[in-house]
Amino acid sequence: MSATALPEGITGIHVLPADHHDGPWDSIITPPGLKDRLLGTALLVLRHGRRLKQMSGTPHGLVVLTGPPGTGKTTLCQGLAQVAALAVSRRGATTFVEIDPHAFPSEMLGESQRAIRRLFTDTLPELAARRPHTIVLIDEVEAFAVRRSIASFETNPADVHRATDAVLSGLDELRASSPHVLLLTTTNLTVAVDEAFLSRADLVLEMEIPDEEVLTRILRSSLTELAVQWPGLRPLSEDEALHTKLAGRCAGFDGRRARKAVLSAIAQRPDLAEDPERLTIDDLFTAIESERSVR
Repeated sequence: MSATALPEGITGIHVLPADHHDGPWDSIITPPGLKDRLLGTALLVLRHGRRLKQMSGTPHGLVVLTGPPGTGKTTLCQGLAQVAALAVSRRGATTFVEIDPHAFPSEMLGESQRAIRRLFTDTLPELAARRPHTIVLIDEVEAFAVRRSIASFETNPADVHRATDAVLSGLDELRASSPHVLLLTTTNLTVAVDEAFLSRADLVLEMEIPDEEVLTRILRSSLTELAVQWPGLRPLSEDEALHTKLAGRCAGFDGRRARKAVLSAIAQRPDLAEDPERLTIDDLFTAIESERSVR
Protein backbone atom coordinates (compact mmCIF):
# COMPACT_ATOMS: atom_id res chain seq x y z
CA MET A 1 0.00 0.00 0.00
CA SER A 2 1.43 3.40 -0.97
CA ALA A 3 2.15 5.98 1.70
CA THR A 4 -0.49 8.33 0.28
CA ALA A 5 -3.16 5.62 0.63
CA LEU A 6 -2.40 4.73 4.23
CA PRO A 7 -5.05 5.51 6.84
CA GLU A 8 -4.45 8.37 9.24
CA GLY A 9 -1.67 7.70 11.76
CA ILE A 10 -0.50 4.49 10.06
CA THR A 11 3.00 4.51 8.59
CA GLY A 12 3.18 0.97 7.26
CA ILE A 13 1.09 -2.12 6.50
CA HIS A 14 2.92 -5.38 5.73
CA VAL A 15 2.06 -9.01 5.15
CA LEU A 16 4.06 -11.48 7.27
CA PRO A 17 5.92 -13.76 7.29
CA ALA A 18 8.24 -12.19 4.72
CA ASP A 19 11.90 -13.00 4.07
CA HIS A 20 12.99 -9.38 4.25
CA HIS A 21 11.68 -9.21 7.84
CA ASP A 22 14.07 -11.95 9.00
CA GLY A 23 16.91 -10.91 11.30
CA PRO A 24 15.73 -8.50 14.02
CA TRP A 25 14.63 -11.24 16.43
CA ASP A 26 18.02 -12.94 16.42
CA SER A 27 20.02 -9.71 16.40
CA ILE A 28 18.69 -8.53 19.77
CA ILE A 29 20.46 -10.26 22.66
CA THR A 30 18.24 -10.49 25.74
CA PRO A 31 18.37 -12.13 29.18
CA PRO A 32 17.24 -15.80 29.24
CA GLY A 33 13.49 -16.33 29.06
CA LEU A 34 12.51 -12.86 27.85
CA LYS A 35 11.95 -13.84 24.23
CA ASP A 36 10.05 -16.99 25.21
CA ARG A 37 7.72 -14.93 27.38
CA LEU A 38 7.11 -12.44 24.58
CA LEU A 39 6.46 -15.10 21.96
CA GLY A 40 4.23 -17.08 24.31
CA THR A 41 2.08 -14.02 25.00
CA ALA A 42 1.86 -13.26 21.28
CA LEU A 43 0.83 -16.78 20.30
CA LEU A 44 -1.79 -16.99 23.04
CA VAL A 45 -3.54 -13.91 21.64
CA LEU A 46 -3.08 -14.69 17.95
CA ARG A 47 -4.20 -18.32 18.16
CA HIS A 48 -6.70 -18.29 21.02
CA GLY A 49 -7.90 -14.70 21.40
CA ARG A 50 -11.41 -15.53 20.25
CA ARG A 51 -11.76 -18.42 22.70
CA LEU A 52 -10.36 -16.40 25.59
CA LYS A 53 -12.94 -13.69 24.87
CA GLN A 54 -15.53 -15.97 26.46
CA MET A 55 -13.65 -16.04 29.77
CA SER A 56 -13.48 -13.55 32.61
CA GLY A 57 -10.24 -11.63 32.73
CA THR A 58 -9.83 -11.91 28.98
CA PRO A 59 -6.54 -10.48 27.67
CA HIS A 60 -6.42 -7.12 25.94
CA GLY A 61 -3.74 -8.40 23.58
CA LEU A 62 -1.52 -5.53 24.78
CA VAL A 63 2.23 -5.78 25.38
CA VAL A 64 4.33 -2.87 26.65
CA LEU A 65 8.12 -2.82 26.30
CA THR A 66 9.72 -0.11 28.39
CA GLY A 67 13.31 0.97 28.96
CA PRO A 68 16.05 3.40 27.93
CA PRO A 69 16.77 4.23 24.27
CA GLY A 70 19.11 1.78 22.57
CA THR A 71 17.90 -1.32 24.38
CA GLY A 72 16.24 -2.75 21.27
CA LYS A 73 12.55 -2.34 22.10
CA THR A 74 11.34 -1.49 18.60
CA THR A 75 13.65 -3.96 16.86
CA LEU A 76 12.51 -6.70 19.22
CA CYS A 77 8.85 -5.92 18.46
CA GLN A 78 9.54 -6.05 14.72
CA GLY A 79 11.32 -9.36 15.15
CA LEU A 80 8.52 -10.73 17.32
CA ALA A 81 5.99 -9.91 14.60
CA GLN A 82 7.94 -12.01 12.10
CA VAL A 83 8.57 -15.06 14.32
CA ALA A 84 4.98 -15.03 15.58
CA ALA A 85 3.72 -14.83 11.99
CA LEU A 86 5.91 -17.80 11.10
CA ALA A 87 4.56 -19.78 14.04
CA VAL A 88 0.92 -19.28 13.00
CA SER A 89 1.47 -19.30 9.23
CA ARG A 90 -0.29 -22.65 8.75
CA ARG A 91 -3.49 -20.89 9.74
CA GLY A 92 -2.90 -17.98 7.35
CA ALA A 93 -0.87 -14.82 6.90
CA THR A 94 -0.47 -11.97 9.40
CA THR A 95 -1.11 -8.28 8.84
CA PHE A 96 1.56 -6.12 10.50
CA VAL A 97 0.51 -2.51 11.10
CA GLU A 98 2.89 0.26 12.23
CA ILE A 99 1.42 3.34 13.91
CA ASP A 100 3.11 6.66 14.65
CA PRO A 101 1.23 8.43 17.46
CA HIS A 102 2.88 11.72 16.45
CA ALA A 103 1.15 11.52 13.06
CA PHE A 104 -2.28 12.22 14.50
CA PRO A 105 -3.85 15.69 14.41
CA SER A 106 -3.39 18.18 17.21
CA GLU A 107 -5.33 17.61 20.41
CA MET A 108 -6.86 21.04 19.91
CA LEU A 109 -10.60 21.06 19.27
CA GLY A 110 -10.87 17.31 19.83
CA GLU A 111 -9.28 16.32 16.51
CA SER A 112 -6.93 13.84 18.19
CA GLN A 113 -9.80 12.24 20.07
CA ARG A 114 -11.82 11.71 16.90
CA ALA A 115 -8.82 10.36 14.96
CA ILE A 116 -7.97 7.88 17.71
CA ARG A 117 -11.56 6.69 17.90
CA ARG A 118 -11.60 6.09 14.13
CA LEU A 119 -8.37 4.13 14.42
CA PHE A 120 -9.70 1.70 17.04
CA THR A 121 -13.32 1.39 15.97
CA ASP A 122 -12.97 1.52 12.17
CA THR A 123 -9.44 1.23 10.77
CA LEU A 124 -7.92 -1.54 12.90
CA PRO A 125 -11.02 -3.79 12.89
CA GLU A 126 -11.21 -3.39 9.11
CA LEU A 127 -7.55 -4.37 8.73
CA ALA A 128 -7.99 -7.24 11.19
CA ALA A 129 -10.82 -8.67 9.10
CA ARG A 130 -8.53 -9.15 6.11
CA ARG A 131 -6.38 -11.98 7.53
CA PRO A 132 -6.54 -14.47 10.42
CA HIS A 133 -3.88 -12.65 12.46
CA THR A 134 -3.04 -8.99 13.04
CA ILE A 135 -0.13 -7.41 14.91
CA VAL A 136 0.01 -3.66 15.57
CA LEU A 137 3.15 -1.77 16.63
CA ILE A 138 2.87 1.62 18.37
CA ASP A 139 6.21 3.27 19.14
CA GLU A 140 6.54 5.95 21.82
CA VAL A 141 3.11 5.15 23.19
CA GLU A 142 3.54 7.85 25.87
CA ALA A 143 2.53 10.31 23.12
CA PHE A 144 -0.65 8.29 22.61
CA ALA A 145 -1.83 7.45 26.11
CA VAL A 146 -0.66 10.44 28.16
CA ARG A 147 -0.80 9.93 31.92
CA ARG A 148 -3.83 11.95 32.97
CA SER A 149 -2.61 12.44 36.54
CA ILE A 150 0.08 14.83 35.24
CA ALA A 151 -2.05 16.44 32.55
CA SER A 152 -3.24 19.15 34.93
CA PHE A 153 0.12 20.82 34.44
CA GLU A 154 -0.23 20.92 30.69
CA THR A 155 -1.66 23.70 28.56
CA ASN A 156 -4.86 21.87 27.62
CA PRO A 157 -5.46 19.16 30.26
CA ALA A 158 -9.05 18.60 29.17
CA ASP A 159 -7.93 17.75 25.63
CA VAL A 160 -5.24 15.41 26.96
CA HIS A 161 -7.83 13.67 29.13
CA ARG A 162 -10.23 13.25 26.21
CA ALA A 163 -7.50 11.86 23.92
CA THR A 164 -6.32 9.34 26.53
CA ASP A 165 -9.93 8.41 27.31
CA ALA A 166 -10.37 7.72 23.58
CA VAL A 167 -7.35 5.39 23.61
CA LEU A 168 -8.67 3.46 26.62
CA SER A 169 -12.19 3.07 25.29
CA GLY A 170 -10.73 2.22 21.89
CA LEU A 171 -8.66 -0.59 23.43
CA ASP A 172 -11.77 -2.01 25.07
CA GLU A 173 -13.78 -1.83 21.86
CA LEU A 174 -10.97 -3.41 19.83
CA ARG A 175 -10.75 -6.26 22.32
CA ALA A 176 -14.48 -6.85 21.93
CA SER A 177 -14.55 -6.66 18.14
CA SER A 178 -11.15 -8.19 17.30
CA PRO A 179 -9.80 -10.29 20.19
CA HIS A 180 -7.17 -11.88 17.90
CA VAL A 181 -5.30 -8.56 17.44
CA LEU A 182 -1.94 -8.22 19.20
CA LEU A 183 -0.84 -4.69 20.17
CA LEU A 184 2.90 -4.17 20.72
CA THR A 185 3.86 -0.84 22.26
CA THR A 186 7.15 0.75 23.34
CA THR A 187 8.03 3.63 25.63
CA ASN A 188 11.17 5.26 27.03
CA LEU A 189 9.10 6.92 29.76
CA THR A 190 6.82 4.59 31.69
CA VAL A 191 5.97 7.40 34.11
CA ALA A 192 4.42 9.32 31.21
CA VAL A 193 2.06 6.49 30.19
CA ASP A 194 -1.40 6.50 31.72
CA GLU A 195 -1.87 4.07 34.60
CA ALA A 196 -5.11 2.69 33.17
CA PHE A 197 -3.35 1.90 29.88
CA LEU A 198 -0.62 0.01 31.71
CA SER A 199 -3.20 -1.86 33.79
CA ARG A 200 -4.75 -3.20 30.58
CA ALA A 201 -1.45 -4.67 29.43
CA ASP A 202 -1.14 -8.45 29.47
CA LEU A 203 2.63 -8.07 29.72
CA VAL A 204 4.89 -5.16 30.71
CA LEU A 205 8.58 -5.91 30.20
CA GLU A 206 11.47 -3.71 31.30
CA MET A 207 14.32 -3.66 28.77
CA GLU A 208 17.32 -2.83 30.92
CA ILE A 209 20.83 -1.72 30.06
CA PRO A 210 22.61 -5.05 29.40
CA ASP A 211 24.79 -6.55 32.10
CA GLU A 212 28.29 -7.87 31.42
CA GLU A 213 27.08 -11.33 30.39
CA VAL A 214 24.66 -9.91 27.82
CA LEU A 215 27.26 -7.40 26.58
CA THR A 216 29.67 -10.30 26.07
CA ARG A 217 27.11 -12.04 23.86
CA ILE A 218 26.38 -8.81 21.94
CA LEU A 219 30.06 -8.16 21.22
CA ARG A 220 30.61 -11.80 20.21
CA SER A 221 27.64 -11.56 17.87
CA SER A 222 28.94 -8.35 16.27
CA LEU A 223 32.43 -9.78 15.72
CA THR A 224 30.96 -13.02 14.34
CA GLU A 225 28.88 -11.07 11.83
CA LEU A 226 31.99 -9.19 10.72
CA ALA A 227 33.92 -12.44 10.39
CA VAL A 228 31.31 -13.74 7.97
CA GLN A 229 32.19 -10.85 5.64
CA TRP A 230 35.92 -10.78 6.43
CA PRO A 231 37.12 -14.28 7.41
CA GLY A 232 40.44 -12.90 8.61
CA LEU A 233 38.58 -11.61 11.68
CA ARG A 234 37.57 -15.12 12.76
CA PRO A 235 40.23 -15.33 15.50
CA LEU A 236 38.75 -12.19 17.12
CA SER A 237 35.23 -13.57 16.83
CA GLU A 238 36.25 -16.86 18.51
CA ASP A 239 38.27 -15.35 21.38
CA GLU A 240 35.87 -15.71 24.31
CA ALA A 241 38.34 -14.23 26.82
CA LEU A 242 38.58 -11.13 24.62
CA HIS A 243 34.80 -10.79 24.47
CA THR A 244 34.61 -10.84 28.26
CA LYS A 245 37.31 -8.19 28.62
CA LEU A 246 35.66 -5.96 26.01
CA ALA A 247 32.32 -6.32 27.81
CA GLY A 248 33.94 -5.16 31.03
CA ARG A 249 35.13 -2.00 29.29
CA CYS A 250 31.63 -1.47 27.83
CA ALA A 251 29.92 -1.43 31.24
CA GLY A 252 26.97 0.97 31.09
CA PHE A 253 26.64 0.79 27.30
CA ASP A 254 23.27 -0.08 25.79
CA GLY A 255 23.21 -2.77 23.11
CA ARG A 256 23.18 -0.30 20.22
CA ARG A 257 26.17 1.57 21.61
CA ALA A 258 28.16 -1.65 22.11
CA ARG A 259 27.57 -2.74 18.52
CA LYS A 260 28.49 0.70 17.21
CA ALA A 261 31.74 0.59 19.18
CA VAL A 262 32.79 -2.47 17.17
CA LEU A 263 32.04 -0.69 13.90
CA SER A 264 33.81 2.43 15.15
CA ALA A 265 36.94 0.35 15.64
CA ILE A 266 37.02 -0.30 11.89
CA ALA A 267 36.19 3.28 10.97
CA GLN A 268 38.81 4.96 13.16
CA ARG A 269 41.57 4.77 10.51
CA PRO A 270 41.48 4.81 6.68
CA ASP A 271 43.62 1.66 6.42
CA LEU A 272 41.14 -0.28 8.57
CA ALA A 273 38.18 1.03 6.62
CA GLU A 274 39.92 -0.07 3.44
CA ASP A 275 40.76 -3.51 4.82
CA PRO A 276 38.79 -4.48 7.98
CA GLU A 277 40.84 -7.66 8.31
CA ARG A 278 43.63 -5.47 9.74
CA LEU A 279 41.52 -4.94 12.87
CA THR A 280 43.43 -5.75 16.07
CA ILE A 281 42.57 -6.22 19.73
CA ASP A 282 44.14 -2.84 20.52
CA ASP A 283 41.92 -1.20 17.90
CA LEU A 284 38.83 -2.57 19.64
CA PHE A 285 39.87 -1.33 23.07
CA THR A 286 40.84 2.08 21.64
CA ALA A 287 37.44 2.45 19.99
CA ILE A 288 35.61 1.54 23.19
CA GLU A 289 37.59 4.06 25.22
CA SER A 290 36.94 6.72 22.59
CA GLU A 291 33.21 5.92 22.66
CA ARG A 292 33.21 6.20 26.43
CA SER A 293 35.00 9.56 26.43
CA VAL A 294 32.53 11.30 24.07
CA ARG A 295 29.33 10.24 25.80
